[in-house]
Amino acid sequence: MKERQSAADETALPAGPPLADRLAVVPKTIDPAHADLFVADLFDGTCRGGQKLASLQAAHPRLKPFLTGICGNSAYLRDLACRDLDRVAGVFSEAPEDRLDRLIAEARQLRSETEADLMRDLRVLKQDLALTLGLADIAGAVDLNRVTGALAGFADAALIASIRFLLSDMAKRGKFAPKNPEEPDQNSGFIVLAMGKHGANELNYSSDIDLIILYDPAITPMAGNAEAPVEFVRMTRRLVKIMQERTADGYIFRTDLRLRPDPGATPLAMSVPAALAYYESLGQNWERAAMIKARSCAGDIPAGEAFLKEIRPFIWRKYLDFAAISDVQSIKRQIHLHKGHGAIGVAGHNVKLGRGGIREVEFFVQTQQLIAGGRNPELRGRRTLDMLDRLLENAWIRESVRDELSEAYVFLRKVEHRIQMLNDEQTQLLPKDQEGLTRIAYLMGFDSLADFETALVQRLKTVQSHYAELFEDEPGLSSDLGNLVFTGDDHDPDTLETLSRLGYKQPSEAANIIKSWHFGRYPAMRSTKARERLTELHPVLVGALAATDNADAALRSFDSFLAKLPAGVPLFSLLRSNPHLLNLLATVMGSAPRMAETVSRRVHVLDSVLDPAFFGAMPSVQEFRDGLDRTLNQAQFYEEALDRARIFTQEQQFLIGLRLISDTLSADKVGFALARLAEVVVDRLLSRVIKHVGESHGGVPGGEVAVLAMGKLGGREMTVSSDLDLILLYEAPEGAKQSDGKRPLAITQYYTRLTQRLVTALSAPTAEGSLYEVDFRLRPSGNAGPLATNLDGFIAYQKTDAWTWEHMALTRARVIACSSDAFKDKINATLAETLSEPRDRQQLADDVRSMRARIEKEKGTKDIWDLKQVAGGLVDIEFIAQCYQLAYAHKHPQILAQSTEQALQNLRDAGKLEAGDADLLLKALGLYQRLTQVLRMAVSGKFNPAETTRGVLDLLVHAGGAPNFHHLELELADIQASVRGTFVKLIGPVEAIDPK
Repeated sequence: MKERQSAADETALPAGPPLADRLAVVPKTIDPAHADLFVADLFDGTCRGGQKLASLQAAHPRLKPFLTGICGNSAYLRDLACRDLDRVAGVFSEAPEDRLDRLIAEARQLRSETEADLMRDLRVLKQDLALTLGLADIAGAVDLNRVTGALAGFADAALIASIRFLLSDMAKRGKFAPKNPEEPDQNSGFIVLAMGKHGANELNYSSDIDLIILYDPAITPMAGNAEAPVEFVRMTRRLVKIMQERTADGYIFRTDLRLRPDPGATPLAMSVPAALAYYESLGQNWERAAMIKARSCAGDIPAGEAFLKEIRPFIWRKYLDFAAISDVQSIKRQIHLHKGHGAIGVAGHNVKLGRGGIREVEFFVQTQQLIAGGRNPELRGRRTLDMLDRLLENAWIRESVRDELSEAYVFLRKVEHRIQMLNDEQTQLLPKDQEGLTRIAYLMGFDSLADFETALVQRLKTVQSHYAELFEDEPGLSSDLGNLVFTGDDHDPDTLETLSRLGYKQPSEAANIIKSWHFGRYPAMRSTKARERLTELHPVLVGALAATDNADAALRSFDSFLAKLPAGVPLFSLLRSNPHLLNLLATVMGSAPRMAETVSRRVHVLDSVLDPAFFGAMPSVQEFRDGLDRTLNQAQFYEEALDRARIFTQEQQFLIGLRLISDTLSADKVGFALARLAEVVVDRLLSRVIKHVGESHGGVPGGEVAVLAMGKLGGREMTVSSDLDLILLYEAPEGAKQSDGKRPLAITQYYTRLTQRLVTALSAPTAEGSLYEVDFRLRPSGNAGPLATNLDGFIAYQKTDAWTWEHMALTRARVIACSSDAFKDKINATLAETLSEPRDRQQLADDVRSMRARIEKEKGTKDIWDLKQVAGGLVDIEFIAQCYQLAYAHKHPQILAQSTEQALQNLRDAGKLEAGDADLLLKALGLYQRLTQVLRMAVSGKFNPAETTRGVLDLLVHAGGAPNFHHLELELADIQASVRGTFVKLIGPVEAIDPK
């Protein structure tokens, strides 16, 4: 669903019959006799308008009762109707949609001779618009979107007409040289940003319009000695006067310029550079929230849109910013303090700012937009109802929440409009007297005040409950855990008792640790705000850590985590708004110290846990692509794209780890998930690299390029610490000498440069960390050969010069990024042909044994937890699978597979591995891979069971399917001995060495 961006979109909807045919609601009135006095004037047969109304009444019997309800309840609409009978007759004779379109178009095209003429003409059109909207709204002939969109559209039109008049006047005085005298606002550099409800096309009947006025000195066509700062401030004052000064014809819109940067110290019209400098260095979080609805509405609209694009990073952060949300919520609390926010009521209740009111729906939407909009552009819209739909589509809210809040919002906006219809007052306060409330009830179409009160209270309570669920359940200082006081020199005895009862075996040490946080010794705790946020978290934090299997160890881990944390406010704000994350973080502290280190370095990896998608299935390749494309497309330059790729990858790796330790993704699926992520990253960054290199060196027309994944990535068996083993293959058209850019490179040099840039894009550390270590040593001739490999050279090398071990490595080769399907097919055919060559099986076995012996001599070990290199470990299994594929693929090409597991299954099914041997190897492979995934995800460096937390050991036991850790080690040693025996049986003995 597209968000409505302008009133033109609103008015493009198909028109219906005349309003007189569409009087679905006929409001009752308190004093019909008094109302009839005014209705009689409306049907005055001595004037043309009265005659028209009488004629309409004959064909539409509901017309007179409807007008009685209007005159009896709304003094403002009554006065507008009685002021011009021709106008009111015209309103009923025409489809409201057509009339609104026409009025907005007339306002936009006004060419008044004098400022006084312009002010009068716009006010008369505004009267017509207000009467048309009011009558059609009460009759139920138009919906809320039409009402608010038409009001905003008229505001745009009035500003456009006024600005054109003022710029033309400046031109007459020799101070401005318009590019287009008929439409001087074009390319004028004068920018009007509509804010708030105006920006969102959600104006109410008596809204102010909030504007920010800017000018771009780089494009403003000033003339003579005129200075833009002086002239545009004067012009802005005149613009405000045209819009809001009350005359005999009323006013157009009250105009407020106080949302501009630092309004107490800045001019009414600011230069674009000054505004950019402010937002980049001093912009406040409440201004970010306000800018969500900003829209370039008049003046030089493209220049305004360019400005909003420029400050997009200020509004939409790359990370979830819960510190900002806290600031926005504090604004709401201040509103409550100054405006009153007591219990839900009816008489005198503020339907905008009061409990359960319109503002709570808007804050409900805007805060979630601030949380997620930086990561998901679909959540950056301006309109409240549209964004409720988008929040549902992106799984941030439930369907019932969307439906209830949308219905309540529409209802409350209608009530707001009825309040303002009474006397054209800028208020959202319901009348305090019964008569006034009854008028509102009747204008809403209710038969009694009691029915209206019931309906209103129901909506207010609905809004309040959803708002409270989102914002008002944060952890407070009070707790039902017991005393938790961490002030003073001596420990509070009741606090020590509470800690002991919760499971802390050394409560005094625990109290000392928590107290030390408030001395500001850690960087994360140096600010007062950070210490305040952490104090608020004490009850939930202490409880979450106590819920782990070792409360004291978990607290020490958290203390160590805090010591490494560069800043505390973002994390503490995140946890304060999402206390359930503390339990997750406590689990990470206890079960995955390596992941805890990741959080301490990159707190924002926790952002991804809050994305509703985390609770669904593991993302597919296409979902990874869509997610990475979405974040890369927000990058404004190449380096930012690299940063965003790192953020995305770190978050997704962290999520895969969380799924592993929370047992929502089995360990044997982790390698596949990590490989799926890596291949998407390589593919998308290759495209960016090609474009980046092309900016200087162009491309090779007709050239082809592909990235071949080897090793763990090729076999889809990656761990979180795996290198990327890659080969870049290319093919240039016959006769091509160089690239076609402004600084052309020879073909070999061009593809070498491309490969170098790809390596840098994937491996170079940036401000957001690093992605992957990249290894190109598996290319022909290893480090001695060229970095990029011509396909013909690759084919020739594989046929004549490649060693056995290189063909073994090639069994795992897989194209993960390619310029065309035809080139990919050509590479796959080459791989299949190479791997299916007939071979001397004895020589092959001797080569494999010899290579295994050399590796053991260099890296041999008796540590059963070195799952890769130990005798009978992963290398033995992989060598068996690779050797047997090379031995039998000539006659059985179907056995080829990049995955070791699949290759073993294929060999078994083809009868080339005995079922018993294959089953043993598959069982061992599954165990090794599951244990490896846990170790790589949870532990940094060498694994030593004696120095490892209980949580990590429990994860290993679970992954190994053993009753306890002791049994797991016995089974591991036994299965390693069996695998080595199978290797000797199938390949031959490995020469004796002295293992480390």
